[in-house]
Amino acid sequence: MTTIPKIDWLTDVNVFAVNRLPAHSDHLYFETLEQAKTSGPMAMRHDLNGNWKFNYSVNPDNRPENFYQVDFNCSGWGDITVPGHIQLQGYGKPQYVNTMYPWDGLNEIRPPEIPLDHNPVGSYVKMFKVPENMINKPVYISFQGVESAFYVWLNGEFIGYSEDSFTPAEFDLTPFLMDGENKLAVEVYQRSTGGWLEDQDFWRFSGIFRDVYLYTVPEIHVYDTCVRAELNDAFTQGTLKVDLKLLSGNASPSKIVTELYDTEGSLVSTRMIGNNDGKWSATMDVEAPKLWSAESPYLYKLYIQVYNEKGSLVEVVPQNVGFRRFELINKIMHLNGERIVFKGVNRHEFNCRTGRAITKEDMLWDIKTLKQNNINSVRTSHYPNQSYWYELCDEYGVYVIDEMNLETHGSWQKMGAVEPSWNIPGNKPEWENIVMDRAVSMVERDKNHPSILIWSCGNESYAGEVILNVSKYFKRVDPSRLVHYEGVFHAREYNETSDMESRMYAKPADIEDYLNANPEKPYISCEYMHAMGNSLGGMYKYTDLEKKYPMYQGGFIWDYIDQSLIKKDRYGKEFFATGGDFDDRPTDYGFSTNGIVYSNRELSPKMQEVKYLYQNFKLNPDQTGVSIINDSLFSDLTDYDLEYFLYLEGKELYRNKLEVNVGPLSEGRAEFKLPAGVMSASGEYCIQTSLVLKQKTLWAEAGYEIAFGQFVFQVKAEEKSAAFQGELRVVEGDVNIGVHGRDFTILFSKQAGSLVSLNYAGKEMIALPPAPLFWRATTDNDRGYSQGFHSGLWYAASLTRRCVGIKLENDKGQVTVAFTYQLSISEEVVVKISYTVFADGSVRVKSIYQGADHLPQMPIFAVSFKVPADYDQLEWYAMGPEENYSDRAQGAKLGIFNNSVSENLSGYVMPQESGNRTGVRRVSVTNQDGQGLRISTVTEPLECNFSPYTAFELENTNHQFELPNVHYTVVTVAGKQMGVGGDDSWGAPVHDEHLIHADKDMEFEFIINRIN
Repeated sequence: MTTIPKIDWLTDVNVFAVNRLPAHSDHLYFETLEQAKTSGPMAMRHDLNGNWKFNYSVNPDNRPENFYQVDFNCSGWGDITVPGHIQLQGYGKPQYVNTMYPWDGLNEIRPPEIPLDHNPVGSYVKMFKVPENMINKPVYISFQGVESAFYVWLNGEFIGYSEDSFTPAEFDLTPFLMDGENKLAVEVYQRSTGGWLEDQDFWRFSGIFRDVYLYTVPEIHVYDTCVRAELNDAFTQGTLKVDLKLLSGNASPSKIVTELYDTEGSLVSTRMIGNNDGKWSATMDVEAPKLWSAESPYLYKLYIQVYNEKGSLVEVVPQNVGFRRFELINKIMHLNGERIVFKGVNRHEFNCRTGRAITKEDMLWDIKTLKQNNINSVRTSHYPNQSYWYELCDEYGVYVIDEMNLETHGSWQKMGAVEPSWNIPGNKPEWENIVMDRAVSMVERDKNHPSILIWSCGNESYAGEVILNVSKYFKRVDPSRLVHYEGVFHAREYNETSDMESRMYAKPADIEDYLNANPEKPYISCEYMHAMGNSLGGMYKYTDLEKKYPMYQGGFIWDYIDQSLIKKDRYGKEFFATGGDFDDRPTDYGFSTNGIVYSNRELSPKMQEVKYLYQNFKLNPDQTGVSIINDSLFSDLTDYDLEYFLYLEGKELYRNKLEVNVGPLSEGRAEFKLPAGVMSASGEYCIQTSLVLKQKTLWAEAGYEIAFGQFVFQVKAEEKSAAFQGELRVVEGDVNIGVHGRDFTILFSKQAGSLVSLNYAGKEMIALPPAPLFWRATTDNDRGYSQGFHSGLWYAASLTRRCVGIKLENDKGQVTVAFTYQLSISEEVVVKISYTVFADGSVRVKSIYQGADHLPQMPIFAVSFKVPADYDQLEWYAMGPEENYSDRAQGAKLGIFNNSVSENLSGYVMPQESGNRTGVRRVSVTNQDGQGLRISTVTEPLECNFSPYTAFELENTNHQFELPNVHYTVVTVAGKQMGVGGDDSWGAPVHDEHLIHADKDMEFEFIINRIN
């Protein structure tokens, strides 16, 4: 009977799949064993990606309703690339929203209603000929991802309908194929009932954004494989259970043979698969199997070989197999018998040019980046990813929380308040089938991947019977994995939904409260460290919990990659665009930029801290050796060399290499072999130790550093007073005080109340005089905390000082000019900056702040000035190489680093404070000829920043391209800058020990030297 498609399926919760084939495993299959072993191209698959004819309609009333008919001429239509989003190819516009639904404030609707005025419809047409090897054979079509609902026709005949954007939808085309050209027509709707279940924090797109292909099958076909690699309690015996579902028509196999090979290609086991009343299954025993883990992702290869009734081989299915056991033991999650800690990240599929239509190259870059930076796990936030991603996680070794495509955030949380009265799916039985369908589609496709340890019931959909039933389904069909769901935090009556306590953005103290209360479940942070803009401060407070509490089992940073899109400004220059930049309303603007990787797949400076805090190997050197803590569960140091370096004032004196081994979950020590007398000179020494790969791996080259540790110490000599040769001449004029040396002139203005000139040998270094600075360009976290509201008076204080005192002291060999400033915020607040000029032209600068009560936290206590833009080359002896802050400096190394002023401005999409270095001993800013200034500490290390822009220029722009042309280098020298924070980006303060309390007296000093 012919099915007549109806548009009201879009709002019918009971219709989400019409004529769609049952979900099945994502295995490949080949005609011969040789093809299977070489993973050659699948001859039985034909790609339909590429150019399609396309028409865009803003709503269903305007669509070309009969475009699927054979005689409908669409040759005059435009073109679109598949896979790809409609809104990124010149049709409609992308929209970014977080928790609210995209129609909020535009349409007064309730689920399952959808907007009638704005529901973009994409009409796709693809002409194709059936490949020769598929003629007279069954032909199916697979859509790997279509957002969010679509209808399919072939040669004018209706084929089927499907919802769920992120799992495959497949249909049988065989009865409707024609000789010669065939017309495939697909009608894609952005809004549907399914859209109510896809309220994720991401860009709202639509279209065919994953691969589309035809496929045929042999006369007997393995439609579905279920492969379970089980272990005994001692992990010494493996049992491989293989269950198959066949698609065979009237044919029957004469035999099905399974062969299991190890990585060396040696046959481990072979079995015939038996047929028990239509169920094809086999069990294979494996003695002393090598176990799969992220540290050692050992994969066996299983070949399932199907023979027809004549005894001819008709199909070979290759299947990776990983033996691993994941379970709760005494309320703690264990992998292969050991307590696991997830050092994880949430990952959206994203590319700055193609959105969620990412390539294999994108995924390869991602997986290598995870491994290179000690990230051992990924949560697929918040939908099943492309199948290839799971293959990579199996092969490279990454633990996965596989999350079904479900988020209904806007249905229960309103402006942060929990209001579940019209939450879906909740306890509404009419929503159960459509939700369960998404769970089944994920499990059936992904069930054979050893990297998947946990199934997730979706994200931020509150709780209720429907999601509880999803959890029960996961546990029933797959007892080898645990189940995750965070939403029960808001509805404890459904606590059994999740096998673990999972929370988002809980503060470290809150986590400790839970862990200290004799909990029933282990704890993970499914989202933590909201990495929006310049963030990730205080991450160490979370990783410190790993050792303290066995039931604390890690977390997943939000998130991996910025979701910003490439757009062109009015002059044709590309920039990173966020919500609102496409005139999309409503929107959540820049809240999409939370990555530790920029959207163009360049590392953010934040990754430096992640890599260090996620190290499995902790190196703690001292003057004679290094103590090593190996937190790996299964790996020793066999694959690594231990290198150690001795530096004096940042310059390398000695390096060597040690052979050392420390077993998993063990500690050890190695002694250095330093040359006699190598530390005889006085000064600051640093011993750095490093673990580097001995050989090239899948994810990094030989010599790549995976862990480091350092030890800094002083060797002091008898102090000698500095002797400055030469005399100073002081000229005190009506307006200016001039201090003159042999080849320099330094001027102080009584009128301006500051140092106004550093002129060395005729070269003027001061483009704008130094001034006290108390404001930094607001970070995203600062905005979320309302820093401007709480501490905005420091913004004013930086711009509205008044000089109330000038003092000149002329001692032999040095001249001091001191300026006292009163700030407009309070008469009690006084800041003094003194400049002491020495005979060699150096200037010691000292800033003193007198604290006062009842003042808010101070963003920065600094002195800032400008030098000409030609001086843009930087050499640091400081903590680096990437930017760092008081609460994000554990991953920084002490050393000498070079960059330019423009490079020092980090690529955060919204301009903000960036480029700071802590632990600055000295830093030079020079021109291309090597001339310029050096800023050095006097006693305590400084914090410094060099930028093309002032804090106020950065403060008042929303995009990098809005920044003015570069005219100066802005030098900021700070006694202290507050941390950047990162517990969340909508109200969490920076932790107290990383704040600047304005009621405390403070001072710092530094020396300016010229560089000829």
